[in-house]
Amino acid sequence: MSVAEDRSIGTSPPAAGRPETEKRQSLADTAYDALKRKILTLEFAPGSYLNEAQVADTLQIGRNPVHNAVKRLVFEGLIDVMPRKGIIVRPLNLREILDIAEVRLVNESHCVRHAAERASSGDIADMRRIVSQSAVALDQRDIEAQMLLDRDFHCAIFKAAQNAVMADMLRVLHDRSLRNWFISLKAPEQARNVLLQHTAILDAIEDRDPGRAEAKMRFHIEASREVLKRQI
Repeated sequence: MSVAEDRSIGTSPPAAGRPETEKRQSLADTAYDALKRKILTLEFAPGSYLNEAQVADTLQIGRNPVHNAVKRLVFEGLIDVMPRKGIIVRPLNLREILDIAEVRLVNESHCVRHAAERASSGDIADMRRIVSQSAVALDQRDIEAQMLLDRDFHCAIFKAAQNAVMADMLRVLHDRSLRNWFISLKAPEQARNVLLQHTAILDAIEDRDPGRAEAKMRFHIEASREVLKRQI
């Protein structure tokens, strides 16, 4: 079993036997997860046009859940609805990549300092587990799993920093970045570099060294930005 089989891009459907309103919500979540996965893994390519009937047929899910999924993904900045043209997967945009990196440099540098000061032993164990799983995904050349574990690592830092508002804001930025990470991680040398950079950040957090943690995080974000500038 690959590492990706045990991970979820979005939300998980609720268990059977719940009230009918929750079952309907479960279908909306399933449509959202499936559509988002196809966008993030480039099965639905940037700039491509879709329509809800086509998506519903592809996913084997009804039109209403797909319509709800589309609204969520418009809000998240992954697709746009064009009058008289339908749905378009948002094209890759270098300006947006640079803008996100700029925001991350300010906020994640601050966040990781707090993580180095506040992380519990459980937080550090979670990060160490994610790094170990990332090494397995790298060996398996499982790019989707690497992308999701990259997100999980940063989310674990947000949690350790104990600032829920900052965590929510940064999660939105990371979700908008996942598709870019999928592209960059296709290069084996970049996947190895990300794993090394995450390990260096984690070591600094575990050593309770906020200054070093910030420096390692800044290097990681800047290095990722430069890779994407060459690829996009």
